[in-house]
Amino acid sequence: MVGVGEMKKLRNYYLNLRHPHHHHQTSITTTMEGRRKWIFPLAIGSIVSLFLLFLTTLTTSPTSPLSSLSFYRYSSSLSSSSIFVESKLRPIAVSSAFPPPPRFAYLVSGSAGDGNSLKRTLLALYHPHNQYIVHLDLESSPEERLELENFVKDHPIFKVFKNVRMITKANLITYRGPTMVANTLHAAAILLKEAGHWDWFINLSASDYPLVTQDDLLHTFSYLPRDLNFIDHTSNIGWKEFQRAKPIIIDPGFYQTKKADVFWVTQRRSVPSAFKLFTGSAWMALSRPFVDYCIWGWDNLPRTVLMYYANFISSPEGYFHTVVCNAQEFRNTTVNTDLHFISWDNPPKQHPHYLTTEDMSRMVQSNAPFARKFHREDPVLDKVDSELLSRGPGMIVPGGWCIGSGENGSDPCLLAGNTTLLRPTSGAKRVETLISSLLSAENFRKNQCK
Repeated sequence: MVGVGEMKKLRNYYLNLRHPHHHHQTSITTTMEGRRKWIFPLAIGSIVSLFLLFLTTLTTSPTSPLSSLSFYRYSSSLSSSSIFVESKLRPIAVSSAFPPPPRFAYLVSGSAGDGNSLKRTLLALYHPHNQYIVHLDLESSPEERLELENFVKDHPIFKVFKNVRMITKANLITYRGPTMVANTLHAAAILLKEAGHWDWFINLSASDYPLVTQDDLLHTFSYLPRDLNFIDHTSNIGWKEFQRAKPIIIDPGFYQTKKADVFWVTQRRSVPSAFKLFTGSAWMALSRPFVDYCIWGWDNLPRTVLMYYANFISSPEGYFHTVVCNAQEFRNTTVNTDLHFISWDNPPKQHPHYLTTEDMSRMVQSNAPFARKFHREDPVLDKVDSELLSRGPGMIVPGGWCIGSGENGSDPCLLAGNTTLLRPTSGAKRVETLISSLLSAENFRKNQCK
């Protein structure tokens, strides 16, 4: 594995990039407040100063009984311009080798005929520490949606933890239209309202599948700053300027009850000057602060960009990218990846290749935690289950929280223990390798919003 020490170094490196002047500003604020309350503390301060001088004499002596105790350390992320000694002193943080795991909030969505695939993907992703919301397109039959709803309600472990929801008032999702963005925002709003605390929002489809266990992913993300946004993006929109940015489309999914393709307006528009367009993958892992910003929109940027992308072809490949890269608060939090293995033609066509058993070694070597696209019930999914996830048919992927016996082919995860106990496999090493490369000094800044 890359190891705990290496992940902590990467975390500290990122925090220094994000907040280089935090401690300096804190020291100035502290000094200003002190000047307003100087009358009484002046006398006390003199006494304390003499006492500290005495302690300093003791602790600097090699024979002093206090010399082996370190109550404070210098902060490594200080600006070199900081001149106040007080700002350089920080209490030592009490840390353990294993920080508390984060919580993921998953949206797993599918269209007509994807009911069984959604069940399988959900079982492969499940962990009681996370939150889940499932959506089956309105075009699917009532019987299919009812079957999925009953599966979610009746699964014994889902009933215990109550962390799986289904959007029963289904949305109509139009291919290439902005209704997918609207559905994603709908799910995110439900998770913000009902799902309690979580750290990252991850959107997947029924044709996605994990390549690592949730214990692997939770273990690796435990060492990462919680404000990172994993989103594949670029401002070099190339041919998309003419074929996607300038055309105007109308999505019937916003006002019809039956699915229909988008239709085109004859008039074209210019590229916006109020914000810069970014594009990339529709699959991402977004931080809770950024999702909160997109839903609540305490300035008008998320709403303005949303209105623009309502008439944009394939808007899921641009909306969140444009918002995060134009918002000053979030533009330096991006990690340029969609965390997926996807097999494209060169140059890429409209759709990627469907993955088969022949792609197994490339999927593993990519170190990605997810892959797409898969045909329903393709044999490669059984291979992923057996070789990477240790998952039996119809079962949940085992983790440190599973304490059932597993005898006679029963699911050991139907009996739950400590949900924060993680047992990472070799998949954790692969994800750590990927994240370490993405957060390295060579790659992190170079691949951010520009």
